Amino acid sequence: MKNTVKVGVVGCGYWGPNLIRNLRQSANCQLKTICDASEQRLEHMRTMHPDVPTTTQFEDMVDDPEIDAVVIATPVRFHYSMARACLAAGKHTFVEKPMARTTDEGEELIALAESQGLVLMVGHTFLFSPAVRRMKEIIDSGDIGEVQYIAARRLNLGLFQKDINVAWDLAPHDISIILHLLEDQPATVSCQGSCHVTRGIEDVTTMYLSFRKNHCAIIQNSWLDPKKVRQMTVVGSRRMIVYDDTEPLEKLKVYDARVEAMPHYDSFAEFNYSYHYGDSYVPYVKQDEPLKLECQHFLECIREERTPITGGRQGLEVVSILEAASRSLQQQGAAMQLGSGSTGNEANSHGRLKGDNDVKLNGHGLNGVNGNANGNGNGTFVPAGRHELANA
Repeated sequence: MKNTVKVGVVGCGYWGPNLIRNLRQSANCQLKTICDASEQRLEHMRTMHPDVPTTTQFEDMVDDPEIDAVVIATPVRFHYSMARACLAAGKHTFVEKPMARTTDEGEELIALAESQGLVLMVGHTFLFSPAVRRMKEIIDSGDIGEVQYIAARRLNLGLFQKDINVAWDLAPHDISIILHLLEDQPATVSCQGSCHVTRGIEDVTTMYLSFRKNHCAIIQNSWLDPKKVRQMTVVGSRRMIVYDDTEPLEKLKVYDARVEAMPHYDSFAEFNYSYHYGDSYVPYVKQDEPLKLECQHFLECIREERTPITGGRQGLEVVSILEAASRSLQQQGAAMQLGSGSTGNEANSHGRLKGDNDVKLNGHGLNGVNGNANGNGNGTFVPAGRHELANA
C-alpha cells in the first residue's frame, strides 16, 4: 500500500468535522474530498478547509479512483448502504457506530470487506480512550479481583434522533467498552424504556446484560436528563473502579472497598457481613484524544494491512446486542437469548426504518448526505427518493 492514504469524508453534521480535523492532522493522510448534501454545511467546511474539494454528490466520492478510503459519519439508517457502496468500489471503509441496523446487514459488510481484502472499521471511539485502556490494564492485572458487575450511565439533554431510539444512539459506546473489558458476550439481553417526546422512539432506556461467567452489566441511557453524565462503575471482588469521562484529568478512581461474607457460621444469628473500607487512588492516565488515536489506527491498518481493533466483527457484536434489546423492548423487557428472534429488516416500533431503505441512484444507491453520527445530532438525508419512517 502506498504511504499516503487519500481519504474522503461523507457527513458534516455534528461528528464529521471532528473526524475531518483529526484526519487532516494525521501523518501520511491526504483529505481528498468532503461530501454533504447541505451546501450550507459545505460552505462552513470550506471556510475551515479551503484547500479541500467538496461535493454534494456521494457518487462523486465513490467513483473517484484516487480515493483509497471513505469515512462515513451519517445518520445510522444510511451506514449500511453507504458502506456497501464504498466496499463494492474497492475502498477501505470507516463507518460510525452502530455499523448497521441489523446483523444481516453487518454480516454482509464483513463478507464484502473480506472478499475484497479491504479494511472495515467501526467508530467505537472509546476503545481508544487512554482511560479505558488503563482501566483494562488494571482489570487484567487482577488488582480489583474478579469482576462482578458493571454499571454504566450515559445521560444528557438531547440530542434527539428521528430514526433510532436512545439505546441505539448512546448504548453502543458502553456496550463496546463492556465487551472489551470482560472479553465475553452476554447470554441474554433485556431492555425497558419509555417514550416522552416522540411517539414510538424511546428517549429513556435501561438495558441489562447477563453473562455466562456470572458477570452482569446495566446500561442506563437518556436524552431527558438535565446534566451530562458519562460514568461507569466496575465492581470487583476486591476493589472497585469508577470511570467518569466528564472529568478533565482524574477520569479513573480505584476504591479499596468490598463486602465479605463469613465463610463459616453455625446459625443465622452468627451470620455476618464484613464491610471493608480502604484508601482510594487515582491511576495515572496519559492525556490524548481518543478520536485522534482512532483515526491514526484506521490509517495504520490500511498501510500495514492489519485488522482493526474495532473491526467489522466487533461492530457486529454490538449490533446483535442492540437488536436483542429492541426485541426485548417490544416484549415489555423480556430477556432475549442473544442471537434468537428475527434479524431481518422489518419495521419495529422503535423509530427504525421500514423496508430495505436503499436509495437506488446512479448505480450506487446514494447521492448526498447531511448527517451526524457518534451519538449526537439530528442529521437529514436528501436523496431523490422517498423514505418512510416508522411512526413518523
